[in-house]
Amino acid sequence: MTKARFAAGGVVFLLAAAFVAWKFFPIQLVTMLDRIRNPIAETQEVVWEKGPATPPEGQRPPNIILIVADDLGINDLTATGTGVANGLVPTPNIDALAREGAQFDTGYAGSATCSPSRAALMTGRYPARFGFEYTAVPKSFARNLAAPVPGRLHQPIYHPEREGQMPTLEDMGVPEDQVTIAELLKGRGYRTLHVGKWHLGESPKMRPETQGFDESLGIMFGAGKFLSEDDPDVVNAKLDYDPIDRFLWIFGTDAVQKNGGQRFHVGEYMTDYYTHQAIAAIDANRNRPFFLYLAYNAPHTPLQAKRADYEALSAIKDHKTRVYGAMIRALDRGVGEVVAALKKQGLDDNTLIIFTSDNGGAWYLGLPGVNEPYRGWKATFFEGGIRVPFLMRWPGQIAPGQRVAMPAHHLDFFGTAAALAGAGVPTDRKMDTVNLLPFVTGTPAAQQERTLFWRSGDYKVVRQGQWKLQVAGKPRKAWLFDLATDPTEKVNLAERNPERVKAMKALLSAHDREMPKPIWPALVEDAIRIDVPLDAPWKADQEYVYWAN
Repeated sequence: MTKARFAAGGVVFLLAAAFVAWKFFPIQLVTMLDRIRNPIAETQEVVWEKGPATPPEGQRPPNIILIVADDLGINDLTATGTGVANGLVPTPNIDALAREGAQFDTGYAGSATCSPSRAALMTGRYPARFGFEYTAVPKSFARNLAAPVPGRLHQPIYHPEREGQMPTLEDMGVPEDQVTIAELLKGRGYRTLHVGKWHLGESPKMRPETQGFDESLGIMFGAGKFLSEDDPDVVNAKLDYDPIDRFLWIFGTDAVQKNGGQRFHVGEYMTDYYTHQAIAAIDANRNRPFFLYLAYNAPHTPLQAKRADYEALSAIKDHKTRVYGAMIRALDRGVGEVVAALKKQGLDDNTLIIFTSDNGGAWYLGLPGVNEPYRGWKATFFEGGIRVPFLMRWPGQIAPGQRVAMPAHHLDFFGTAAALAGAGVPTDRKMDTVNLLPFVTGTPAAQQERTLFWRSGDYKVVRQGQWKLQVAGKPRKAWLFDLATDPTEKVNLAERNPERVKAMKALLSAHDREMPKPIWPALVEDAIRIDVPLDAPWKADQEYVYWAN
């Protein structure tokens, strides 16, 4: 056989293999092509640009640190619930933020899924207000979620007709005409730093370093792995019943990039890595005001624990719960190490820390207690999906041990950070943010009765004072709850209060009229049961709602 014929035969074989992979293994093919297009280098040393050698004279602006966990349930912390496995996984370092500062008893996420919530945090605006209504996902991921599942009473719905309306994955992010808090703080002389998850666009105009961050280190899309699954220092728990988990084990990687450079493996457990890099960034910037956005990917799936953390929880007998608890343990340790670094550098008294989660715990974990006592999960607007920890600590300025009843919202980080830096919020657009500082510093301000909105397709929610109305298109249903007497949403009052439902639907309609068309459509809708996790048997009497993503 000649070399030319051999080469031609090789090309034919590769094309045939590619066709088979495309036909039967689309996710594997996407992964293979991604590795070719965007290779991953070996572990690299990260150097953070150093600020001045000495601190400035006189009073300096306060530093600001926003710490965001990923899919953390309200019951996962011993400050806001019982903790994992009924308290077998204490979270003393995160609890200390509440004990030494303020805890908002009603903290709300910007959405019930990841990237819209992060868009709200970064902009101070409802994400739907600028078309960021749905979580950014690749088409292959959406198709994977939409595969029929035997035994399900309510199957996923896929919309192939919408594929032509989808931008590239890289362009699914916060538009460049939006003002981020990083841009605002940078304009006030802050060094702006990002460590961890982004998920707000990967194209050059949407990346952290072009949206106001001087330096960015982390993953641009999705959650990523915590270690290679065959690393001797990792303990894995795979969720064979979950299509999201299967996708992450195939597609995910323990790799990051610095300021748009080549991806590289981190070389240690991801949660610890983010902590250590955040501490290095603090050290490099100790002599100038900085804003640090520390976005952990814990405890999002895939469930991977550091072996030492797993072994420390031998009292937990269930393997999956133990791995999850070990992930929470690493997250809590990281928060403690960041606070210790501030104290070491003499920055503790001049730093505001805000801790929250992007949304509630996920239904696909198969862990029933993560959002107790609230109903619902990530991907629902029941309290379990949007009720998140919201803790603020600023020694000397926020009196310790405060409990604030007024609802706080992800939107409010923008207004709070802007006020702290002495910057005004943009006046050329509708802003939805509230400055929370008056409610936690000095003389307590009057509690505000707020009207808050959430929307994902035809699933819409308004909370006005103590009343909360949820309206869904699939199933066509309304839920009305009095959160003052029924905070866990057990009693649906919609049929008994038709006039209130009508009035609150009018609020939703008025809010909808302010919203533009989504930048991209939802390709898949999935039925999420309100009261049971994904691995529970399906029964006809289970309440559910379709989530568009």
